[in-house]
Amino acid sequence: HVQLVESGGGLVQPGGSLRLTCAVSGSNVRAYAMVWYRQVPGKQRELVASITSTRSTYYAAYVTGRFTISRDNAQNTLYLQMNTLKPEDTAVYYCNRMDGAFSWGQGTQVAVSS
Repeated sequence: HVQLVESGGGLVQPGGSLRLTCAVSGSNVRAYAMVWYRQVPGKQRELVASITSTRSTYYAAYVTGRFTISRDNAQNTLYLQMNTLKPEDTAVYYCNRMDGAFSWGQGTQVAVSS
């Protein structure tokens, strides 16, 4: 049984930073590309960033230069460092394998507001 547990979200002021963590249990993901998505109520989930097994990264245009995705294969964990946060980054953030093989976790809420 694979479990994805996202954490690290919270309320932060514009310009602030957060570091999200995705802990994966029940499957070793070192050989797979992993992704972060986000979703706002009433809208489709959108891709934020991805990282391959060889640590090649991709970022959506709206987070390029502000967010950094990384992974710790020894810990089976995925990270998202978010800097210079904007109100439009407010969303629930989710992680998954790039091929969507896992059931979605509960996500972690990020709220950017003054």
